[in-house]
Amino acid sequence: MTGTTVGAVLEAAARALSAVSDSPRLDAQMILAHVMDRQRTALLAHPEQALSADEEKRFTSLVEQSARGTPIPYLVGTRPFFRYEFRVSPAVLIPRPETEHIVEAALAWARAQSPNGDGLTLADIGTGSGVIALSLAAELPGAIVHATDISRDALEVARDNARRLGLTGVQFHQGDLLDALPPDVQPDLVVANLPYIPSDELALLPVSRYEPRLALDGGPDGLRLIRALIAGAVERLGDRFCLLLEIGAGQGDAVAILCQEAFPGAEVRVLPDYAGHDRVVEIVQ
Repeated sequence: MTGTTVGAVLEAAARALSAVSDSPRLDAQMILAHVMDRQRTALLAHPEQALSADEEKRFTSLVEQSARGTPIPYLVGTRPFFRYEFRVSPAVLIPRPETEHIVEAALAWARAQSPNGDGLTLADIGTGSGVIALSLAAELPGAIVHATDISRDALEVARDNARRLGLTGVQFHQGDLLDALPPDVQPDLVVANLPYIPSDELALLPVSRYEPRLALDGGPDGLRLIRALIAGAVERLGDRFCLLLEIGAGQGDAVAILCQEAFPGAEVRVLPDYAGHDRVVEIVQ
């Protein structure tokens, strides 16, 4: 990579990343903004700004790692989600924009009960980096929010994100699905983005090289943990609740049938994402 100005190194990096990325210029800008601790807009406004030798060395190293396939969020350590910025690490799944649909559905249901979430108890099952639980806690300051995960390392990332956002009231629990919650907690709203990729398909996907398999592998049909959560919800939830499950494209009918069988009196809907794919199953009773 040649040149020591912002404009020159961004142009060279974009060329280097064009073979592996659909957005090489944006990726290069995100890496450089991280290295120089600047906003992307500030970099673009001053392409003549010079990099120090150390900045150029660090930038070149990160671009090379990205060109080999390492996801940008793991290189820069953060990922925007909903209205907030979250820390991520290889211990957690990288948040996807489509997961914002589950946050939006949760907020719509919760605010219909109480604008600030007053009196509501929320549980995010399989919280990972905490993006769902913490987004809801920030938007619903009156709610009690619990977040569970089987991974101790993931919960450390989630706790750190809570501290970064100043959300001191969120309660974190390590354990399996709903069993991780304290016995006296009966949530009004349960949200979950559990692993839903079938095991055989996962082996063929690039994400399996970098992101934790624990957060991706949904078993033979992709529904192993979703099925277990639904069964646990029958025992755990009260007479009135909302359960929101993120699912893979094409899983809507199968999950809706599981939910209707488990909760015969509930209203079950499959909500699409902006591309029209199945994304969230909503169960309201």
